Amino acid sequence: MRFVQFEQNGERFLGVELRYGGDIVNLNQANSSIPRDMRSFIEGGHQMLLAAKSAVERGQHIVKNESVKLLAPITSCDKVLCIGMNYRDHCEEQGAPVPKEPLIFNKFPSCIIGPLDDLHYPKETEELDWEVELVIVVGREGKDVLESEAMNYVFGYTVANDVSARDWQLKPGKNGGQWVIGKAMDNFCPLGPAIVTKEGLVDPHNLGVRTRVNGVTKQNSNTNQMVFQTQQLIAFITRFMTIKPGDLILTGTPPGVGVFKKPPEFMKRGDIVEVEIDDIGTLKNKIV
Repeated sequence: MRFVQFEQNGERFLGVELRYGGDIVNLNQANSSIPRDMRSFIEGGHQMLLAAKSAVERGQHIVKNESVKLLAPITSCDKVLCIGMNYRDHCEEQGAPVPKEPLIFNKFPSCIIGPLDDLHYPKETEELDWEVELVIVVGREGKDVLESEAMNYVFGYTVANDVSARDWQLKPGKNGGQWVIGKAMDNFCPLGPAIVTKEGLVDPHNLGVRTRVNGVTKQNSNTNQMVFQTQQLIAFITRFMTIKPGDLILTGTPPGVGVFKKPPEFMKRGDIVEVEIDDIGTLKNKIV
């Protein structure tokens, strides 16, 4: 199933998109016991999934996609974790060694914006960069999860643009070499358009991933280039911290980011940036 959060006539709802860009079943009108936010729905576990499936099968309370405003599919998550250097071809692009263990940093829920929202260019940076990323959406609480059991902790997947201020992330002397300012400014996590349940993807580790800026392809790779896949990431992260329902794990980006182009390229006001992943969908954000 493809879960979305949307706004219609000033109200927020949870829905199931019947196909990408297609009609949406309003779950809250179909069943008043279904929460209106995605995190609460995920916390409800298998019973909520059954309720959503029943609502879809009844085929009522359907709205047209074009009549609503799609929101980020989850906004109230406890954690937004990110993985650096997690594509082999991205490591080659930088002339950097492939990591022996995941490189973890973070954004915050306050970074999240919707799949079609304007992205406001912060006045504090002059090097705004794009990064298409597959996102794991955690389905249940876990600590010290075994790799062999890790997929049991996955609710589904979505798409993010790991927007980065490269001057604050990478330039010597900036913020003591820490990445958080360069990665976690407001608007730095466009997310969506839907969360696709893990059962809805044949193989999350064999999906085309792309970025286009003003229609020009900048990144074009496949999740089969990931160094650490879902199971390894969850097992590693939960050695150190407890994951909770609705947590997000951005799994890294392929080559083609602006900072490593020759000469470097960065986003500017007026640009239309699209990041997409096969079978999940596309984010389309204007830089303003």
